[in-house]
Amino acid sequence: MDGVHQAQADSNSSSRCPFFVADSDDYRCDVILAMKRATGTFSLIACLFMLFVIWLLRRYNSLAQKMILSLTIAAFFDSVAYVMGESHPEGTLCDFQAWWLTYFDWSALVWVCLITLNLYLNLVKEIRTERYEISYHVVAWGVPLLMSVLPLLKGFYGPAGAWCWITDDHMGWRFGIWYIPLFTLIFLMTCCYARIISVANDRMQSWLGTFNPERERRKVSLAEEIRPLKWYPSVYLLVSIFPLLNRLHNAVFPAEPVFVLTLLHVLSAPLHGLANALVFGKDAWSQLSNTGFKLALQSRLCDNTRIGEYHPAGVGYTVGLESDSDDEDNNVLFYSPDMSLKDRGP
Repeated sequence: MDGVHQAQADSNSSSRCPFFVADSDDYRCDVILAMKRATGTFSLIACLFMLFVIWLLRRYNSLAQKMILSLTIAAFFDSVAYVMGESHPEGTLCDFQAWWLTYFDWSALVWVCLITLNLYLNLVKEIRTERYEISYHVVAWGVPLLMSVLPLLKGFYGPAGAWCWITDDHMGWRFGIWYIPLFTLIFLMTCCYARIISVANDRMQSWLGTFNPERERRKVSLAEEIRPLKWYPSVYLLVSIFPLLNRLHNAVFPAEPVFVLTLLHVLSAPLHGLANALVFGKDAWSQLSNTGFKLALQSRLCDNTRIGEYHPAGVGYTVGLESDSDDEDNNVLFYSPDMSLKDRGP
């Protein structure tokens, strides 16, 4: 009977942490699985908080805001894969976890790349991108489907450490499906942001001169939009470097896993959702002071007031101003001798 219990214990240990089966001490497996669940949970909570902030502050109107919302949703489901439970034995559930993880890892990465591309087109190429919204969604949800289905059709998914993914027998697929495209895209995003920042700085310098309220507003808006986004390639690189090192070591020494590398892997890999919240939610957090939070929540839940525009006719704040404008709206808020009514700003 004792032998049966011991065999069952060994079997459970093998299913939970197959890469440390040879060790009599099982505490390392418990530490790795606990860290995986903890970091996955932190990312899950961060994504839920981001979704709440987006809802609370109504940040889902412009295309850029919708893209950040989609990225947050992808990161949320990506975090779910890391808290699905312990390492599963080979089978349908393991294949499902591996497919889920690959799909939403790719989806989050593609959304980050598309956000970078969208900013590049807006700023550098000066192209309005609202018409590309459907195309963005097709790419962001279609490319991950292709990349996640290929290993599934080939039967390459299975136990791969603390979670299920492409097995150790198919190292080339691990790097071809994920790591090589990942670091290539990080490099391209870094180059893209360097170009964006260079163009933005040139334009800010070209705006120096006579004070223009509209130009000043555009400068501030431009700086606020670029500031958080430019850090994302660096953050993505930081949370991806230890998984890469661990997988490289697995490829060279498949039978000799290193506890420290594995621990760093499970600590950093699930943090995409938390990184997303830190980068994209930084400016939103500044609005969530005690008073700001109460006002936003009251506006969201309790305030049903509807405010309409009032257009007074024939109102003027200057005397004897003549204009050859054909506009029916001749309201003037201020006047200077060198300003005609056609040239007034918003």
